Amino acid sequence: MNKQWWLEPCRVPDEAARQAARQRDALLTKPAGSLGRIEAVVPQLAALQGRARPSAEHLFIAIFAGDHGVAEEGVSAFPQSVTGQMLANFVNGGAAISVLAKQLEATLEVVDLGTAALLSLPRVRHLSLGPGTRNFARESAMSADTCRLAMQAGRDSVLRAQQQRSELFIGGEMGIGNTTTAAALACALLGCAPHELAGPGTGLDEAGVAHKRAVIERALALHAGSHDTLGWMQRLGGFELAALTGAYVACAQQGIVVLVDGFICSVAALCAVRLNPACRDWLLFAHRSAEPGHAAVLSALDAQPLLDLGLRLGEGSGAALAVPLLRMACALHDGMATFEEAAVAVKHS
Repeated sequence: MNKQWWLEPCRVPDEAARQAARQRDALLTKPAGSLGRIEAVVPQLAALQGRARPSAEHLFIAIFAGDHGVAEEGVSAFPQSVTGQMLANFVNGGAAISVLAKQLEATLEVVDLGTAALLSLPRVRHLSLGPGTRNFARESAMSADTCRLAMQAGRDSVLRAQQQRSELFIGGEMGIGNTTTAAALACALLGCAPHELAGPGTGLDEAGVAHKRAVIERALALHAGSHDTLGWMQRLGGFELAALTGAYVACAQQGIVVLVDGFICSVAALCAVRLNPACRDWLLFAHRSAEPGHAAVLSALDAQPLLDLGLRLGEGSGAALAVPLLRMACALHDGMATFEEAAVAVKHS
């Protein structure tokens, strides 16, 4: 395998399938444009799946977890022990994403990349890249080799999704402190100040948010320099963000549609697109998060999310909530009658 596999070409969307889907949509018993943005989603899915009648039934959800050394700076409202506790909750069925995965009849995979507490949980893939990242306010979060291993973990999940012939991939994340990591990484990649992107995360008050921004400011000053995307990921990233980045690129290379979750996942998508711009075609965006930095990241990606519900839970939950919308869009496209089939008069030209 190429050591820089993320640079390999992505699958090219099938423009003939996109056009066929548009032609079918024009024949269905409804005024043109009456289903709004749904009418744009289906041709996009058609192009990515290479068929005029796409589907979103076979769903694979991978939750990537890792702890963050920057948590020692007091940037989260929750203790770091919650990361490991939530891993148990995921596989025991009690977390939001667990409930959603069951309702959607999706495969749910949980990957522990490295947590502060040494865990051994059934039905969790423990990769043990370390006891979380290092504190990026004091040193680089991880080594270049560890960053690559985390990216490879994301790719490996995608290859398992491909083996199951999944049509849609959702990546989720868990890691106390990871909104700080995502905000720092987004600031570095977008050239924004922490006060523009860093928000309350798991529920910080105004003083907590101010402290969080100050920590990110220190980190940006510490690591100042002309770094490429991998360099910034190594200095400021998290295990789960690197895994998500690798997963998104791998999906585009393997031909699997991605439904991107909220702020943290969108920052990983930004990293993926910076590493391999062609992967952007394969990314659909599920929702606009309540986290303030999400808008800037979405703008940088020219992304129009499907939902805007004020969500900020993470875990891939917002993306999972958008799946029924995609399924209904496909069902409408596939099941509606054409004007000719229904003997309905067409609009006068």
